[in-house]
Amino acid sequence: MVNVAVAGGTGGVGRTIVEALGSSRHQAFVLSRKPSDKTQTVTVDYSDIDSLVSVLETHKIHTVISAFSVEGDSLAKSQKNLIEAAIRSKETKGFIPSGFAIPYPQAALQVLPQLKDYFAAIETLKASDLEWTIFHNGIFLDYFGGPGMKSYLKPNVFAIDIASRVAAIPGTGDVPVTFTYTFDLARFVVAALDLEQWSEESRVVGDEVTWNEFVGLAEEVTGSRFETTYDSIEKLKRFEITELPSHVALYDHFPKKAFQWFMSIFELFTADGSSHIASDRLLNDQFPDIKTLTVRGMLEKYWKA
Repeated sequence: MVNVAVAGGTGGVGRTIVEALGSSRHQAFVLSRKPSDKTQTVTVDYSDIDSLVSVLETHKIHTVISAFSVEGDSLAKSQKNLIEAAIRSKETKGFIPSGFAIPYPQAALQVLPQLKDYFAAIETLKASDLEWTIFHNGIFLDYFGGPGMKSYLKPNVFAIDIASRVAAIPGTGDVPVTFTYTFDLARFVVAALDLEQWSEESRVVGDEVTWNEFVGLAEEVTGSRFETTYDSIEKLKRFEITELPSHVALYDHFPKKAFQWFMSIFELFTADGSSHIASDRLLNDQFPDIKTLTVRGMLEKYWKA
């Protein structure tokens, strides 16, 4: 058993990991800026590295899991200071930085400048004595499960609007894409805590299908024909996507122009192969008892006609 601190433990991915840790032999602590009466929550000041070191040593934190959102200054400041504190802590031996997505290409910095903090964290960890790994899992399957699917992620509609039976496919739709359910990812994160050594990349694959295959499965399971269009690479590079009916409800919290800009970037990642997780050295192979939710399984459970 080891003590594990989760930063961003009240967010989507972080909360899921904390819940998975609750069913494990490990002790979870949630690092939070806001005081809480929950016994597992520890109030921290991410601007004070010395106090962070004290927290990690006081609670004998062996491993830190950073699950900050890319929004705001969390990656730029909080994670940077947390890594420095983990390096200085006499108790801390392992660190998992914020990632839980795709292996971002360096060229992505041109459109997502906030990724400089993502790459900087990896370089800092490489130069440290900490054991570390970054998780790559593709696109979250949660975005397609609808309201019936348990998920702590914010709602989103990504290329296929199952509720409306409409799809706007990035590129040709023939490029393989990796999809992983957050609760499956969290089980692999917890399982990896028992490994003696980590690879720099911890690869997790829930399922792998092309967008065209995804639409075909959705049509088969729902018994409905989907109205399908294709967004060209050129259109995506102009930061434009075809509006889907369920996008409109998201604009109250994510204005249309910003939403289209953001989603076009990630849809382009699915069209150019960046969202396909390499199949060698998968954690799936190391932990074959962890059975993942597939695209078909998700559709049959939540959308079957």
